[in-house]
Formats: sequence, C-alpha cells, structure tokens
Amino acid sequence: MKLDAKDLLIRTLPTPNPFALKFVLNAAFKEDGKATFNTPEECEDLPLVHDLFTVDGVRQVHLFQNTLTVTHSGDLENEDLDAAISSVIRSRFAVHNPSFGEQPKAMRPHADMAATPELRAIEEILDRTIRPGLQADGGDVEVHSFENNELQIVYQGACGGCPSAAAGTLDAIQGILRNELQNDDLIVTPV
Repeated sequence: MKLDAKDLLIRTLPTPNPFALKFVLNAAFKEDGKATFNTPEECEDLPLVHDLFTVDGVRQVHLFQNTLTVTHSGDLENEDLDAAISSVIRSRFAVHNPSFGEQPKAMRPHADMAATPELRAIEEILDRTIRPGLQADGGDVEVHSFENNELQIVYQGACGGCPSAAAGTLDAIQGILRNELQNDDLIVTPV
C-alpha cells in the first residue's frame, strides 16, 4: 500500500561519515536488494532519486529497504540538506517505484564470481559479520573482484568517503576474513 505524503514519517539520522545523512522512512525505498547511484543519469527512470541530485552537493544516493543515505560535498549545513532532501522525498514519493530493477551493470559485482566456493564463503562472512553494522550506519560494502588473495571492495552509501572506512573498517574486514578463512595472506583493498 502506497502512503500519501502526509502519512510519510521521515527520520533523519547522522552517520559516522560527516558527509552523509541517513533518512529512514515508514515505507520502502527499495523492496528487494539495494542500489547506489553516483549521477543523475544512472537514475533517470527514478524521479525521486534523480531529483535528489538537484540538491546542492549531493554526490551519491544509496537505497536499502526503508533507508536512503545521501553522501554530500559539505556545501550545505546538515540542517539545510535535511530540509531539502526531506522535501524531495515528500514531493516525489508518490511516483517512486520501490520495486525497481537491479543497479546499473557497472555498479554491480561481477556475477560470475559467486560461482567459486571461496567467494561464496567471503560473501557469507560479510553478510553475517560486516554488512549489518555498515547497513545500520547507512552504508554497505560490495565485492568488486577477488583473485590472487586480493579482495577488492567497493564502499557504498555512508561508507563511501568515510574517514573510518579507509582505515578502521578496512582493517576490521581484513582481520575478520583472515581469521574466518584461516588465510593470513588475504589482502582487502578498496576500489
């Protein structure tokens, strides 16, 4: 059931990234999976997401279930950004389709990687140990590639450009994967 704009409850939350805000709604932004957009051209068929890029400084929009995370340049104060984003959500939610398709192919991990047992193990470990915390903070991580014991990852949402993602989070991901896979040679690098 689609909610009217007057029935939408929007809660804005800070994230560990000073250049990202998380918006939690009492309705779905994305019914299945997640999506990250870095340009308005990637989301031309999604008016709500496309129009978010008209707000000064918006660099990335990440949708996951009832959460939308906006990464920004810092050009606007958080209060002004909150008001502008909330306004777009309220005005465009009626035409938003939360069951839209997959992300653009360039933004998805390689589909053939899931075939290897080691990569399936990596994805299971990330799902169980890392992703819940990142998603709670309005972010996420995707596997970009894995070969020769080097796992390349892509940070999404609030994790993209976050100072702690480059150091602490990356070290935690690498440590957990090394421990669980019993592979001290595994290296995790961001793309």
